[in-house]
Amino acid sequence: MDHAYLFNQGEDYMVYNFLGAHPYTDGDNSGFVFRVWAPNASQVSVIGDFNEWEPTASVMSKLGNSGIWETKIPGASQWDRYKYRVVGADNRIYDKGDPYARHFETRPNNASILYDPDDYTWGDSGYMANRPDAVKDAQPINIYELHLGSWRRHPDDNFFTYKESAIDLADYCKKMSYTHVELMPILEHPLDASWGYQVTGYYAVTSRFGTPADFKYFVDVLHQNGISVILDWVPAHFPKNLEGLVRFDGTPCYEYADPRIGEHREWGTYVFDYSKNEVISFLISNAVFWIDEFHIDGLRVDAVSSMLYRDYGRQSYIPNKYGSNENLEAIEFFKKLNGIVRSRYPSVMMIAEESTAWPKVSHPVEDGGLGFTHKWNMGWMHDTLDYFATDSYARGWHHDQFCFSMMYAFSENYVLSLSHDEVVHGKYSMIDKMPGDVWRKFASLRTLFLYQMSHPGAKLNFMGAEFGQFIEWRFYEELQWFMLDFESHRLLQEFCAQLNRFYIDHPQFWRDDKTWSGFEWIDASDTVNNVFIYARKSPEPEEKDIYVALNMVPQPLEDYKIPVYEPGVYKIVMNTDDMAYGGSGYPVSLTGETVFEAVEEGYNGKPYHIKLNLPPLAGIYFMKVKDAEPKKKAVKASKPAKATKTTKASKTTKEAKSTKTTKAAKAAAPAKASSKSNKTAKTADTTKQKSSAKSKNKTVNN
Repeated sequence: MDHAYLFNQGEDYMVYNFLGAHPYTDGDNSGFVFRVWAPNASQVSVIGDFNEWEPTASVMSKLGNSGIWETKIPGASQWDRYKYRVVGADNRIYDKGDPYARHFETRPNNASILYDPDDYTWGDSGYMANRPDAVKDAQPINIYELHLGSWRRHPDDNFFTYKESAIDLADYCKKMSYTHVELMPILEHPLDASWGYQVTGYYAVTSRFGTPADFKYFVDVLHQNGISVILDWVPAHFPKNLEGLVRFDGTPCYEYADPRIGEHREWGTYVFDYSKNEVISFLISNAVFWIDEFHIDGLRVDAVSSMLYRDYGRQSYIPNKYGSNENLEAIEFFKKLNGIVRSRYPSVMMIAEESTAWPKVSHPVEDGGLGFTHKWNMGWMHDTLDYFATDSYARGWHHDQFCFSMMYAFSENYVLSLSHDEVVHGKYSMIDKMPGDVWRKFASLRTLFLYQMSHPGAKLNFMGAEFGQFIEWRFYEELQWFMLDFESHRLLQEFCAQLNRFYIDHPQFWRDDKTWSGFEWIDASDTVNNVFIYARKSPEPEEKDIYVALNMVPQPLEDYKIPVYEPGVYKIVMNTDDMAYGGSGYPVSLTGETVFEAVEEGYNGKPYHIKLNLPPLAGIYFMKVKDAEPKKKAVKASKPAKATKTTKASKTTKEAKSTKTTKAAKAAAPAKASSKSNKTAKTADTTKQKSSAKSKNKTVNN
């Protein structure tokens, strides 16, 4: 294979096996061979521990007209540090990290480190062989998004290593019933405050937490526990750090030359030049690298909108050849990238973080789409959080905002994301967004999570929300796990664990997430009481519809009618107001039962309805658990026998029966009175229960 030729054509999708530093053995000699792309450099040499960092010791030579420089260095060995000394086209000298290095020094140092990629034996073959197709196979997707540097830390504030995090995270995800984890960028980056989104080492996991082999162990452990791993990936831009990709050969090598399209001044970064074949080879190979060598199950592609639009975040820009603002090269890059990943790795998710109305982001390339498998639903996120942040007295005026997501719910293959971006920069933590006192905050957050789980689309929640951390996320310290010492936070975590388990165990919530066949509004018109009712459905007949009722005000609604399709017995199977989760425990029925018989009386377009008390600021799931009892047929009275002559003996018998009946009636009189007395007592009990319910109602309102 002519790697150099394919690289120049933008067709080498595993170029990391050629460029970079690779171990070699030649007879008795061993060392590393180095190759780097610097087409406009006047000279390139390798400097490092193996040659005392002497610039003239290991001068590289060009490979034809490919722009690639190459040299072999006998004696170079694993863990040696190195850089490329580049004499640029501008005659300036640059010491650069290797764009294809697999390991780097830990910040603030930034030298590349020689590393043999043959470093790990995998144990996840069973998991890998059974991964579902990312598009065709229905599967529950409940993603736990986390930042490894602040999820857990040691008491001395040092990071957990990849190996340490692996065990704890796998156990936690199993306990909480998360199906996937999504890691904020763990590619090498110099600045902690960038959260990993300003990458200098695209082919290296950050050494903050360990080695590439350690990270493979991390993925392996999660896989062996049934947890899928998604990485945040940033092909949109890179930082201006001089040791990185910027002006790599003294000219704009990886980036656009004109700052009107090649720079994000707001972010302090440069934009990849998607018109260059070598950049396309670099980026697509990088995606394949993480999927192939690290068994990654998905890439969440960051800042897609900034790539699609030439005027994104800019006052002035260069239009495309048609005079419009679309970045045609980036569009073609996405189509090529997603087409390759989809054809080679059909089980891998490609998730777009795209915040505009760009059409068909998650549609196949052959259907005119960009080819992603999923797209973050930023519209749902904004409307939902705005609604829940609105005080209950005003929610009636925002009813349509809550419902609006269903107008476009099936236009893309969505992920309902409540991500890290929503709990930073003065936006408040997830629980602190909720209005009212502490009880109402917890009640609202439980209802939000129950709503999210039942809305069409995959789910994503950022770490800390599941136990109600009150402060915003801080990248420089671990989560406030000590909050679990308080009952309300511990009960919220338990609720989330049971809700997640319920989601997995009930395919009605995920078997048909892409069409109206899996969802039906039952009643979305009650703007007076701020109630929403809908049903989630499955194409499998044995999987009964799950009805969802949301009461968005802090008052219980007694004897509330909910229309249903079928006769039978319905049962509440999850209630956010349950005292086991920190709720008020408001009785959903007069008797406290959670089972209801459907009434054969049409209501709101449905032939039957059930009647129950909707708890305050709460959501419930209920479903049919038993068919209606068949109606008994009336027994016809038999015709009286024809009268016959009565003998004296039969007359005597009749008189005896009459006497016996009279005695029985007299004996029954006290029993009848007793029955009447019992009925009066039951009436008194019922009156007392109603009074108690009203008292509870008053208490909750207060």
